[in-house]
Amino acid sequence: MSTAEGSGEGRPPMIVMVLAWLWVVVPFAYGLWQLLLKIPSLFGH
Repeated sequence: MSTAEGSGEGRPPMIVMVLAWLWVVVPFAYGLWQLLLKIPSLFGH
């Protein structure tokens, strides 16, 4: 049996990892941006 360290068989391909991170980070960043845009209107009237 070969080890997964050198061949990378034990983890998903890099493109899958990048897409998974983008799937999480992009909506989070968008929601945070929208929250920051709404904060002045909450207190400013």
